[in-house]
Amino acid sequence: MSYRPIVNKVTEASNNDKDGLYEFMVNMEDGTQTRVFYQRYPEWKLTNISRLLRNPCPICRKDFICKCMDNFTADIHNQLIEGQFLEHAATK
Repeated sequence: MSYRPIVNKVTEASNNDKDGLYEFMVNMEDGTQTRVFYQRYPEWKLTNISRLLRNPCPICRKDFICKCMDNFTADIHNQLIEGQFLEHAATK
């Protein structure tokens, strides 16, 4: 069984409107929490993603830092775009 991240909730943690930098806290359906960094200009681009160390990694089951979520940046980015989470943050 392969892991499929499903975005459940997105909250804006911080932003720098002048430079177009945004930080979001993304909660997945399975309880995994990640921090996602975006650059807005010229268009939305995911620059970094990291798993918060509250639960073991759903992929490798490690309790410490791993880079497993890097493999799912395209899936998570597409869900954020389709759910219009990024556009909602830009209009605040």
